[in-house]
Amino acid sequence: MAKTDGFDDQVFLKTVTRKAGIYMMLDRGGEVIYVGKAKNLRNRLSSYFRASGLTTKTMALVSKIHQIEVTVTSTENEALILEQNLIKQYRPQYNIMLKDDKSYPYIYISNHESPRITIHRGARRGKGQYFGPYPSAGSVKESLYLMQKLFKVRQCEDSYFSHRSRPCLQYQIGRCSGPCVGKVSKEDYADDVRRTAMFLLGKNNEVVKELADKMEDAAAELAFEKAAQYRDQIGHLQRVQASQYIDGETGDLDIIAIEAEQGLACVHLLYVRGGRVLGSRSYFPKSKLGEGSGDILEAFIAQHYLGGSGEIPRELIVSEVFEGKELLSSTLSQQAGRIVSIVHKVRGNRAKWQGLAVTAAQQNLKNRLANNENSKARLKSLTEVLGLEAPPNRMECFDISHSSGEATVASCVVFDEEGPKKSDYRKFNIEGIEGGDDYAAMRQALTRRYKRIKSGEIVLPDILFIDGGKGQLTQAKEVLDELDVRGVLMVAVAKGSDRKAGLEILIRGDNGKEIVLPSHTPALHLIQHIRDESHRFAITGHKMRRDKARRQSSIEGIPGVGAKRRKELFRHFGGIQGIKKAGVEDLQRVPGISAKLAQDIYDYLQSA
Repeated sequence: MAKTDGFDDQVFLKTVTRKAGIYMMLDRGGEVIYVGKAKNLRNRLSSYFRASGLTTKTMALVSKIHQIEVTVTSTENEALILEQNLIKQYRPQYNIMLKDDKSYPYIYISNHESPRITIHRGARRGKGQYFGPYPSAGSVKESLYLMQKLFKVRQCEDSYFSHRSRPCLQYQIGRCSGPCVGKVSKEDYADDVRRTAMFLLGKNNEVVKELADKMEDAAAELAFEKAAQYRDQIGHLQRVQASQYIDGETGDLDIIAIEAEQGLACVHLLYVRGGRVLGSRSYFPKSKLGEGSGDILEAFIAQHYLGGSGEIPRELIVSEVFEGKELLSSTLSQQAGRIVSIVHKVRGNRAKWQGLAVTAAQQNLKNRLANNENSKARLKSLTEVLGLEAPPNRMECFDISHSSGEATVASCVVFDEEGPKKSDYRKFNIEGIEGGDDYAAMRQALTRRYKRIKSGEIVLPDILFIDGGKGQLTQAKEVLDELDVRGVLMVAVAKGSDRKAGLEILIRGDNGKEIVLPSHTPALHLIQHIRDESHRFAITGHKMRRDKARRQSSIEGIPGVGAKRRKELFRHFGGIQGIKKAGVEDLQRVPGISAKLAQDIYDYLQSA
């Protein structure tokens, strides 16, 4: 029997109900380490404390149990939904976890007099039509690009649209019909918007038929140029239809395939809406208990559709059956308010696409395994080069970025045995130092970061890489000494004499030893990857901060002009340049701007 962390399982099990519900396992620190559901709570929890038959990984989980909390539910469906909500809330380390928890992008057509088509994420509060979800922003941008060629519906901001006096570049290159300046009638533009919506709903055949009728009418009226435009639209649509449609399919369905090997799993999801393939996406769920592929597939579907942001289609085609299929189908149906079926055995076109999803999962898993092997080789090489007793579990790297001292940002990137751990990346906006003082910037960033480590808020890294030479390394050593942080190997990554990749000099913080590695060394490749990632992340943060400051500084400091009035000014004039060109009388026309405030704004901008 596995030992627990001071938890008396025998006493606990005598009091546990046999009803359905969920259970949360907590460690000594009160952190939730596992959430599960059960039809019979006592039977399920008893299985963790049996005398034999537990896997090594399950025994590791049990050894950390200090407390178990249970919640009784009236049905298994309620238990499943509650389980997913708690997993999303606590993200327990022993549950099967999906890394991706972002909202999915939609295509949005606004409820405007001249509607706009654009990408949308988050809550769908705005009035208009939403289409999707799409598997990635890339697939949305591809569809929007196609819309420009097919129907020429505008994609510009409303503020930009309302202040046009002449057509923009999009009109000039044939990607917009120019509704802002009356280059298209309201009726024709409304038809373009309506056909766009039909296309996004998968009604291509109806759109083609309608355009064919329009083409014949135009030809009969000898409007050959207009007829040629309809002909070109039909040609584009037919080419899209040939490449995106599953023959004979018209419904909404997701095809989900899983492949598991060597402790890793890949779930590949193919999205079909209205018979049209919107795209696909691969996920790599993390599992610490060594669950089988069926368990991982079940957990993925539950998290993706119940605990995540995935929209529930009418049908899920899976690559293999799993034990909780009926319960999951019932719960999804309850959540969607209609029947949602989960099927495994399919024929014809569906079997073909199921096979393609399986092939994609297999290939992507092989790629991930190959990358993992490469990562292990790099870690092994780094361990040998630095003379470590064991491969590092966590590495951090800091870098500084600014433009002549302006908008200084420090980056901290984190790598583990699998590579970049982007959820742990952090940016630090540096304040209160002399512009361009990289040493002071590094000191501030390290202090802010390692104060949190000292207080136990975040994990201590095994290695701290500093992008710089001995000066930067000295700052790091002083900060960690002041905070009394021990057990971290500090390594500076200094550029070589010619500042070329492959000529870097490593400087150890513990003994000052300099190490020059051959350019082909796997350890050097790993260090370069970490250093380059910290550099990229710092530059990204700096540019965002700099651009934000430059956008806002012109009117940010004007007394009496808060966020609401700034928004009205931007809406009215279309941008900062329009505001700067405005006279006092022009400014007074903006809602909420009095005559005195208009004069204040004008005087401020003229003196800036």
